[in-house]
Amino acid sequence: MSNFIKYGFLIFMVVSTLSCKQSPPDRYLIFLHSRFLEQNSITDLHPEHGSVEYEKILQKFRNSGLDVISEIREGNTNVEEYAVQVIDQVNQLIRQGTKPEHITVAGTSKGGYIAQYVSNLAQNADLNYVFIACYRDQDMIEMPELHYCGNILTIYEKTDPYGVSAIERYNTSTCTIKHFKEIELDNGLGHGFIFKALDEWIDPAIAWAKGDFDF
Repeated sequence: MSNFIKYGFLIFMVVSTLSCKQSPPDRYLIFLHSRFLEQNSITDLHPEHGSVEYEKILQKFRNSGLDVISEIREGNTNVEEYAVQVIDQVNQLIRQGTKPEHITVAGTSKGGYIAQYVSNLAQNADLNYVFIACYRDQDMIEMPELHYCGNILTIYEKTDPYGVSAIERYNTSTCTIKHFKEIELDNGLGHGFIFKALDEWIDPAIAWAKGDFDF
């Protein structure tokens, strides 16, 4: 073997090894939208909150390097039944070789409730979840069957009646929760903040999906 071929082969092996080491593993985000898009087009204006920036939200997640899975649900989707479908998606990713800790299920409003049921039913402590504007104090009475399981980030807005601190749900959950964090926003948008592609809730969700639990 000539020196050129021999050293060329070695250089190729070194470059290939470095490329493999530098290539980050795929991280998936399953994003579940609010009830409004079940009943309206993405071009329709919410009577109180205006435009729905669904595509902009998804693009921000994609721009961060996450592989995003999302769809517009049919009207009047059953929360628990759809949660089972999401679990099927999660299990398919795991069967394909994706580590559970590289999968995040995030949802806003009704989508967040679906995500909570995914957490409860999947019972996989390595999965990540971001629950956005989807917890009220009466949920402890109306949905006593729910228990958080996994790495949980909750985000809510101070003036939003449909989203408050979920610390009580965390305290009463029986499954393993390795990481738990809450973020209270104060932008005065109420429930409308979920319709906008705002960095203040999207950036923490991205960090969480990338395994940064200490941001």
